[in-house]
Amino acid sequence: MIPVTVLTGFLGSGKTTLLARLLRHRDMGRTAIIVNEFGEVGIDHDLIATSDESFVQLSNGCLCCNVRSDLVLTLGELAARRDAGTVSAFERVVIETSGLADPAPILHALMTDPEVAARFALDGVVATVDALTGVRALECYGESLRQVALADCIVVTKTDLAPAAGVEQRVRSINPDIPVLHVVKGDIAPSILFASAARAARLPAAGSPAAAMYWSAEASHSGGIGSISIVRHRPVHAATLALFVSALADNCGPDLLRMKGIVAVVEEPERPAIIHGVQHVYHAPAWLARWPSADRRTRLVLIGRRMRTSWVQELLDLLDAEVADQLARCARPQAGNAAAATTRTLDGA
Repeated sequence: MIPVTVLTGFLGSGKTTLLARLLRHRDMGRTAIIVNEFGEVGIDHDLIATSDESFVQLSNGCLCCNVRSDLVLTLGELAARRDAGTVSAFERVVIETSGLADPAPILHALMTDPEVAARFALDGVVATVDALTGVRALECYGESLRQVALADCIVVTKTDLAPAAGVEQRVRSINPDIPVLHVVKGDIAPSILFASAARAARLPAAGSPAAAMYWSAEASHSGGIGSISIVRHRPVHAATLALFVSALADNCGPDLLRMKGIVAVVEEPERPAIIHGVQHVYHAPAWLARWPSADRRTRLVLIGRRMRTSWVQELLDLLDAEVADQLARCARPQAGNAAAATTRTLDGA
């Protein structure tokens, strides 16, 4: 599978500078770049030094719902050209969105299109936030809020021109456990950036339900977007996962922007399940080969509007209790039949 990193961020936040600097690094030699610009005349692609054979420009608008099919076609064409040997055998794809893009439809395309999913895998979402104007952008523009809410890693740019503390605090009020990297003029090693995003995309940080944060008081500043954390000490049944994800999709809809979690499962005590979703689209659970640390608790992070810790916790508990009850009901007749068969055998003897 070829990993795909989505690079997003509001207008003027330093995405193109970051990408241009990354491409000078020798570790980026086998990377294909897709740049999406808003408007009929593209400029950003001329500011990025990269070979034409690994570069694709989409300039017919933001990569959102109405042109999402263009991304699917582009990735399909890149894969076909790679197979035919007409482009270098790239090992990663970076998609730079326009500053006004909502990343969710891009993630939906990567997660749901079967041909794309057969060759490409989402490896993380990186969002740039400007230390100079980032706080204002988050207060005034819903696009900026959604970019931060859907990100797996934040890069605070222009930290040589303004202190990063204010914007970092604001970012964490939306997405509290997210890794935050400080960068001057795009100077960061690709390995650090991609590893931070990929790990955060899969493994939510350990948290405490008692410490979960609520944003109702900040609704006027955050657009009502906030994060909650769920920690469960008891493992859940495998069947609970599908029911839980379906219930979230049905009840939360577009209000749930992002969900990720590492889950302890009764049937697989040595292997945790990873669940991941964007709005109403969810990956099938993936299984790690082993627990990554000594912490074997179920940990879930949900980012969206009007999220309530108590409701999510009760939903998971109720669904798992129902599954456990159904499993017990199925097991009881079998035990009864086995006892009856034993009685008949003894009587016959």
